Amino acid sequence: MIPFSVLDLSPICQGGTASDAFRNTLDLARNVERLGYQRYWLAEHHNMPGIASAATAVVIGHVAAGTKTIRVGSGGIMLPNHAPLVIAEQFGTLESLFPGRIDLGLGRAPGTDGRTAQALRRNLHGSDDTFPRDVMELQHYFAAEMPTETVVMGNQVRAVPGAGLKVPLWILGSSLFGAQLAAELGLPFGFASHFAPDSLMQALSIYRERFKPSAQLQKPHALACIGVFAAETDAEARRLFTSLQQQFIALRRGTPGPLPPPLESMEGHWSPQERMMVEHSLMYSVVGAPDTVRQGLAEFIQATKVDELMITGQIYDHAARVRSYEITMEAREKLASDPQRRAG
Repeated sequence: MIPFSVLDLSPICQGGTASDAFRNTLDLARNVERLGYQRYWLAEHHNMPGIASAATAVVIGHVAAGTKTIRVGSGGIMLPNHAPLVIAEQFGTLESLFPGRIDLGLGRAPGTDGRTAQALRRNLHGSDDTFPRDVMELQHYFAAEMPTETVVMGNQVRAVPGAGLKVPLWILGSSLFGAQLAAELGLPFGFASHFAPDSLMQALSIYRERFKPSAQLQKPHALACIGVFAAETDAEARRLFTSLQQQFIALRRGTPGPLPPPLESMEGHWSPQERMMVEHSLMYSVVGAPDTVRQGLAEFIQATKVDELMITGQIYDHAARVRSYEITMEAREKLASDPQRRAG
């Protein structure tokens, strides 16, 4: 059975603070580590009142320090916001502190609005997309160390820490561009199907067909992310799901905010057009009781043939969120023991 992993946006809930979000993030990480999840990733977003993980490398360090075995990383670092050398130093530091446990997932989007992107000191005026070049520059910084005398003579810029640590890089995306780049560079690829479903199947196909083996990876490794909202009953799971639905609508209306408490029903809280938009964007969400979740996971894995599944769940109540991940792992264990059910 393929491994399951976790994407956490470190949600700030209505009535809560960033401090609460970080405490919940660490508690969730410890729980999913106990449950057997493969990795725990955090995402870079800026100027988002409902997301606390803007300083992503700092939060990764917080989670890695509070756990023991689970891999911790970024899903992802939005590389256009940063100088590659700075990211190499940050993740070289993390890898030095937590050897063999750090992942560096890289995204091409700014993860924010245009005005905030300018505040991040990005160059928004050039037409040249530097993302592929920046990824290769990062690879260079993590490569084997150059002799000290070469560095002293000024012939080499070195990431300290970073050089020689070979932190594994991932290319993340929600379009075909990332699939093409990951295939060309021979890197693992993750698709953001939890909110951008349209190009999932085509991106996976392109990645697998065009993959070129590299020093990091000899064969394709594709990951897809889906939302899972699991509870004891289908009705309760649908109720938990309304928090994300409300937040999604607020974002599209230009009024982003903290994650709201769930509603008994979304009736009266969205227009028909908004409902269509949300249901389409979140179509790769599994919402329901244990049997429903198990079937939904089996169908998605069978359809995509992914090598790894990443689970995300913006659930208002922290205890319910932890329970959702417990139900999801229980579903994985049952699928692993029942090949017919796994095949859908």
